[in-house]
Amino acid sequence: GKDIVQFAKAVEISYPSIDGKVCSGKHAALAANTNAEKKYAVEPANGGTDGSTSQCSGLSNGSAEAAHKYLSKFVSLTGVVEGKNWPTGRSSNNSNSIVVGAPNSNANAMAKDLVKELTPEEKTIVA
Repeated sequence: GKDIVQFAKAVEISYPSIDGKVCSGKHAALAANTNAEKKYAVEPANGGTDGSTSQCSGLSNGSAEAAHKYLSKFVSLTGVVEGKNWPTGRSSNNSNSIVVGAPNSNANAMAKDLVKELTPEEKTIVA
Protein backbone atom coordinates (compact mmCIF):
# COMPACT_ATOMS: atom_id res chain seq x y z
CA GLY A 1 0.00 0.00 0.00
CA LYS A 2 2.87 2.43 0.62
CA ASP A 3 3.78 2.46 -3.09
CA ILE A 4 0.16 3.31 -3.93
CA VAL A 5 0.23 6.19 -1.45
CA GLN A 6 3.36 7.66 -3.06
CA PHE A 7 1.93 7.13 -6.55
CA ALA A 8 -1.32 8.87 -5.60
CA LYS A 9 0.53 11.85 -4.11
CA ALA A 10 2.67 12.25 -7.24
CA VAL A 11 -0.34 12.03 -9.55
CA GLU A 12 -2.37 14.49 -7.45
CA ILE A 13 0.38 17.10 -7.57
CA SER A 14 1.73 16.66 -11.09
CA TYR A 15 -1.12 15.21 -13.17
CA PRO A 16 -4.55 16.18 -11.82
CA SER A 17 -6.26 14.94 -15.00
CA ILE A 18 -4.98 11.42 -14.28
CA ASP A 19 -5.96 11.75 -10.61
CA GLY A 20 -9.57 12.25 -11.71
CA LYS A 21 -9.65 9.16 -13.91
CA VAL A 22 -8.57 6.52 -11.37
CA CYS A 23 -10.86 5.25 -8.57
CA SER A 24 -13.51 7.71 -9.72
CA GLY A 25 -16.14 5.44 -11.27
CA LYS A 26 -18.61 2.76 -10.33
CA HIS A 27 -17.50 -0.32 -12.30
CA ALA A 28 -16.16 -2.07 -9.18
CA ALA A 29 -19.09 -1.31 -6.86
CA LEU A 30 -19.62 -4.00 -4.24
CA ALA A 31 -23.25 -3.11 -3.49
CA ALA A 32 -24.13 -2.05 -7.03
CA ASN A 33 -27.73 -3.20 -6.92
CA THR A 34 -28.46 -1.06 -3.87
CA ASN A 35 -27.13 2.24 -5.25
CA ALA A 36 -25.84 2.96 -1.73
CA GLU A 37 -22.20 3.83 -2.32
CA LYS A 38 -21.73 7.58 -2.53
CA LYS A 39 -18.54 8.45 -0.60
CA TYR A 40 -15.21 6.99 0.43
CA ALA A 41 -14.57 6.13 4.09
CA VAL A 42 -12.12 4.03 6.12
CA GLU A 43 -14.90 2.08 7.81
CA PRO A 44 -18.06 1.64 5.74
CA ALA A 45 -21.00 2.08 8.09
CA ASN A 46 -23.71 -0.54 8.36
CA GLY A 47 -26.69 0.55 6.33
CA GLY A 48 -27.12 2.21 2.97
CA THR A 49 -28.18 5.55 4.43
CA ASP A 50 -24.53 6.38 5.17
CA GLY A 51 -23.49 5.29 1.68
CA SER A 52 -19.82 4.73 2.45
CA THR A 53 -17.34 2.47 0.69
CA SER A 54 -13.63 1.73 0.72
CA GLN A 55 -13.75 0.17 -2.77
CA CYS A 56 -11.80 1.89 -5.58
CA SER A 57 -14.25 2.85 -8.35
CA GLY A 58 -17.08 1.71 -6.11
CA LEU A 59 -19.12 4.92 -6.16
CA SER A 60 -22.35 3.44 -7.54
CA ASN A 61 -24.75 6.08 -6.25
CA GLY A 62 -25.98 8.54 -8.88
CA SER A 63 -25.36 11.38 -6.44
CA ALA A 64 -21.89 10.23 -5.37
CA GLU A 65 -19.67 12.92 -3.86
CA ALA A 66 -17.90 14.65 -6.77
CA ALA A 67 -15.05 15.65 -4.46
CA HIS A 68 -14.33 11.96 -3.78
CA LYS A 69 -13.88 10.95 -7.44
CA TYR A 70 -10.05 11.05 -7.41
CA LEU A 71 -7.29 8.52 -6.81
CA SER A 72 -5.77 10.82 -4.19
CA LYS A 73 -9.09 11.05 -2.31
CA PHE A 74 -9.61 7.28 -2.46
CA VAL A 75 -6.15 6.75 -0.92
CA SER A 76 -6.52 9.41 1.79
CA LEU A 77 -10.17 8.83 2.74
CA THR A 78 -10.12 5.01 2.88
CA GLY A 79 -7.07 4.67 5.10
CA VAL A 80 -4.65 3.24 2.54
CA VAL A 81 -2.11 5.66 4.04
CA GLU A 82 -2.50 3.79 7.36
CA GLY A 83 -2.30 0.38 5.70
CA LYS A 84 -6.06 -0.22 5.63
CA ASN A 85 -8.34 -1.33 2.78
CA TRP A 86 -5.52 -2.37 0.47
CA PRO A 87 -5.56 -4.51 -1.62
CA THR A 88 -9.20 -5.41 -0.82
CA GLY A 89 -12.13 -3.04 -0.34
CA ARG A 90 -15.37 -3.11 1.64
CA SER A 91 -18.71 -1.36 1.31
CA SER A 92 -22.03 -0.84 3.02
CA ASN A 93 -25.35 -1.85 1.51
CA ASN A 94 -29.03 -1.17 2.16
CA SER A 95 -29.39 -4.37 4.22
CA ASN A 96 -27.40 -3.02 7.17
CA SER A 97 -24.39 -5.17 6.38
CA ILE A 98 -20.82 -4.81 5.19
CA VAL A 99 -19.90 -6.34 1.84
CA VAL A 100 -16.26 -7.43 1.50
CA GLY A 101 -14.76 -7.35 -1.97
CA ALA A 102 -13.10 -10.28 -3.68
CA PRO A 103 -9.41 -10.68 -2.81
CA ASN A 104 -7.45 -7.78 -4.35
CA SER A 105 -10.64 -5.95 -5.38
CA ASN A 106 -9.06 -2.51 -4.91
CA ALA A 107 -5.85 -3.44 -6.72
CA ASN A 108 -7.83 -4.92 -9.62
CA ALA A 109 -10.14 -1.89 -9.88
CA MET A 110 -7.19 0.50 -9.92
CA ALA A 111 -5.41 -1.57 -12.57
CA LYS A 112 -8.56 -1.58 -14.71
CA ASP A 113 -8.84 2.21 -14.44
CA LEU A 114 -5.19 2.68 -15.41
CA VAL A 115 -5.64 0.47 -18.49
CA LYS A 116 -9.11 1.53 -19.63
CA GLU A 117 -9.47 5.19 -18.61
CA LEU A 118 -6.10 6.72 -19.49
CA THR A 119 -4.99 7.97 -22.90
CA PRO A 120 -1.84 6.45 -24.44
CA GLU A 121 0.08 9.57 -23.38
CA GLU A 122 -1.17 9.29 -19.79
CA LYS A 123 -0.24 5.60 -19.69
CA THR A 124 3.30 6.56 -20.68
CA ILE A 125 3.41 9.09 -17.84
CA VAL A 126 2.35 6.59 -15.18
CA ALA A 127 4.63 3.87 -16.55
